[in-house]
Amino acid sequence: MTERRRKLIEVALPLEAINRESVREKSIRHGHPSTLHLWWARRPLAAARAVLFAQLVDDPSARPDLYPTEAEQAVRRKDLFGLIERLVVWENTNDAGLLAQAHREILASTGGHPPAILDPFAGGGSIPLEAQRLGLAAHASDLNPVAVLINKALIEIPPKWAGRPPVFPGAAGDRLGDWPGATGLAEDVRRYGQWMRDEAERRVGHLYPKATLADGTAAPVIAWIWARTVTCPNPACGISMPLIRSFWLGKKRGKEAYVVPRVGDGRMEFSIGTDPRTVPTKDTAGTVTRTGAVCLACGTAVPLTYIRSEGKAKRLGAQLMAIAAEGNRRRIYLAPTPEHERAAEVPLPPDVPDTELPDAALGFRVQGYGMTRHADLFTARQLTALTTFSDLVTEARARVLTDAIAAGLPDDGIGLEAGGTTATAYADSIAVYLAIVVDRLISTNSVLCRWNPAPSKESVSDTFSRQALSMVWDFAEGCPQTEGPCDLAWSVGWVTRSLDRVPCGTGVVYQENSAEKCYAEMLVSTDPPYYDNVGYADLSDFFYVWLRRSLGDVLPGLLGTMLTPKADELVADPFRHGGSAEAEKFFEDGFIRVFSKIRGQTPPDFPVTVFYAFKQAESDTSGTASTGWQTLLEGMLNEAFRVTGCDCV
Repeated sequence: MTERRRKLIEVALPLEAINRESVREKSIRHGHPSTLHLWWARRPLAAARAVLFAQLVDDPSARPDLYPTEAEQAVRRKDLFGLIERLVVWENTNDAGLLAQAHREILASTGGHPPAILDPFAGGGSIPLEAQRLGLAAHASDLNPVAVLINKALIEIPPKWAGRPPVFPGAAGDRLGDWPGATGLAEDVRRYGQWMRDEAERRVGHLYPKATLADGTAAPVIAWIWARTVTCPNPACGISMPLIRSFWLGKKRGKEAYVVPRVGDGRMEFSIGTDPRTVPTKDTAGTVTRTGAVCLACGTAVPLTYIRSEGKAKRLGAQLMAIAAEGNRRRIYLAPTPEHERAAEVPLPPDVPDTELPDAALGFRVQGYGMTRHADLFTARQLTALTTFSDLVTEARARVLTDAIAAGLPDDGIGLEAGGTTATAYADSIAVYLAIVVDRLISTNSVLCRWNPAPSKESVSDTFSRQALSMVWDFAEGCPQTEGPCDLAWSVGWVTRSLDRVPCGTGVVYQENSAEKCYAEMLVSTDPPYYDNVGYADLSDFFYVWLRRSLGDVLPGLLGTMLTPKADELVADPFRHGGSAEAEKFFEDGFIRVFSKIRGQTPPDFPVTVFYAFKQAESDTSGTASTGWQTLLEGMLNEAFRVTGCDCV
């Protein structure tokens, strides 16, 4: 038996360059795969690309036949480092010559037959996508159907249609030359997405009136900013008291804007202040703190226990506090008007995702205030718009099928889920991306979105500013017909720019339990769950219930359950397993089962690589220890793994 050759990752890596580009990548948005669909705790693409390359390429010290002296080995290692330093730069991700050079190095170290790469906890798809970019066969697996769909959209669907022109009538003729990679697919998503936006405006546009400015002209509304309300418990007052985290609307120097509350005729009234001398201070920043609220009318201190009890009794209301409109290169803030308050008074639409939120779960805080179902996370107007968008995915799919056949694409009636490669499967593929477009909008069109008054923002924030569903007191209801993060066309742009850049190599995606999966002949590189840091399944239900509504008939196997699978999810959730000790045992036992299979089935000539970024720390007698990291290492060592390297990437 020949001795296994040490790989570059087991000896050294250019960590400074990898870390620098991984950090820089966080500020890169346009075209980045992470903008296709939200997933929590993604690994940086730069780190994934570098690790995969170094996992497969021999360290020069393992080839004394080629590099007999340490000096020659050092020169060769420096050359490999230089290649990695160029590989990790975002602008080089589609440099065909550089990627071909990296692939040649991989072939030289693997006898011309590199193993397929498998990530059994694929999540947001960073590792399989970068394996594909390096010319490797990429396999992605995850138990969570939202993660599976994201991976399909990144690595499995694009290669099916690589090089094909769009089928939207007239689209193919608008561009000279060919349609490389997935650009034709992206163009169809762009065109049918625009059709959806136009059709949605025709159907629900009347629900979003424009704002009347001081000069009598009309301006598009960016957002309506609401304050939740609760009845003041003081019997002598009883006003509907607003619960406001911040009065700020815009903090740009010289253009400050803020809400000015006053007691009107039996209710609170709001106007807009712009005098920089009277801006809100720390003492007047809002009415709600972590311990309670104060009534602006009578000054009564109101504990959170009272607000929670009123929320559970479904007695929390909402009052319009301000309107943010689009001005000439600036935001214009207006006081509420009866017209705009009435525009939001719409009945709940039928067939909304009315599934239940968990009674308690990691990262969930809203149930204590009466939000117990997914539909509770949206206003009636938001639900009306979002169900309209979701319905339009189905209608757009039918149009794609007709247009694809008219464009000459044959049809055998076999859909995407069954492995089809003709018109029906193409229509299904476009529907997947359009459903993702709608899913992106879910995150910026909920009652958990704040208005961000920062000078560089002044816009609606995302529901998931953290990996949690936390209570938001004053929330921003964006207009889905004004350019910005709440607009369907805006979402189409993010999705298609990502799709334009995907590598279109060999990619296969499965929905499987990592503890039951076969790992034979595949090399594992993975980013496993983080102990109790992220409750992926419960959080992803926020998106899943809408994906199921839009794509249930297209992907019935993947989206067939009411909610995402929970019982086998490898996470130490004390709410699900009856306490911290039981959750820790479940997590540890699960890791042992997974790594036992990996140890026994993966190719012995290569190291397995594991990414682990865990934030929680626990103090012990020797200092500070991470339970998640310790559990992972113990699980691997117990299964006869040998740690050959640990790099801070």
